[in-house]
This record gives sequence, C-alpha cells and structure tokens, in this order.
Amino acid sequence: MSEPFSVRVTVRGYETDVQGHLNQAVYLNYAEHARWSLLQAAGVSQQRLAGAGVGPVALETTIRYHRELLAGDEVDVTCEFEWSGGRTFRIRQEIRKTDGTLAADVTAVGGMMDLRERRLVAAPQEVFKELTTDLGLFGL
Repeated sequence: MSEPFSVRVTVRGYETDVQGHLNQAVYLNYAEHARWSLLQAAGVSQQRLAGAGVGPVALETTIRYHRELLAGDEVDVTCEFEWSGGRTFRIRQEIRKTDGTLAADVTAVGGMMDLRERRLVAAPQEVFKELTTDLGLFGL
C-alpha cells in the first residue's frame, strides 16, 4: 500500500479544554476512530470479529504531541499496521492538520485475543487475513 489509510476528523468545541486546545485524551479517541474505520473499510466488522471468537486488544499506546489543535481544525488521522511475526503488532498513526502540520503521532502495540481462552492468538495477522476483504489495508 503506497499511502496509509486515513480518515478526516473535525475538532469539535466540546472536545477542547480550558486553554482552548484539543483535550489530550481525545487524541486517543481519534486514533481509535481511525483504527475502527480501517477495519470497517477492510470488511472486518465487530460482528465478524465476535463471530470468529476474537477481538483486538490494546496493550500499549504512546502519544507524542507536536502542535495544538483548536476547535474547527480539520485533521487527517492515518493508520498503518506493522507485523513482527509474533503475538503482537504495531499500529503507527499520525494526526495532521490539512495543511500538513503534524499535531501528534501515536504508536500502539496490539494483539488479537481469543475470547474463549482469554489469551492472545499466536498469529494475529492470520486472523485478519481470514476476515478481511482487503489485505492491503493491513499491509499484508
């Protein structure tokens, strides 16, 4: 895939704090929104995941803030999967203003949990391969 998956979000006034900039916790919501949007675009709904007895889990998330965002700003939130071959994978994301200014970058470590066993599956990329209609969105 040449360009990472991206979704546009407009910063809403109620998401800002007393300083007038986007509340730090909302960046996580934007990142999560982009991840679920990618899954939907790839044909991997919550129902398909549950039907397969699995669910994605967040194990670690790091956010680096670069520039403030204000109410009314439009941002593009990217999402790229990286596979290590183990039980976990990385998701790299950027939150950029439409003028290209980097507002934040997010790196997450995730896994795929077997909902019956309550353990990570050995090869999460294989689960995505089985459920997706677009391998390219997962970098597979």
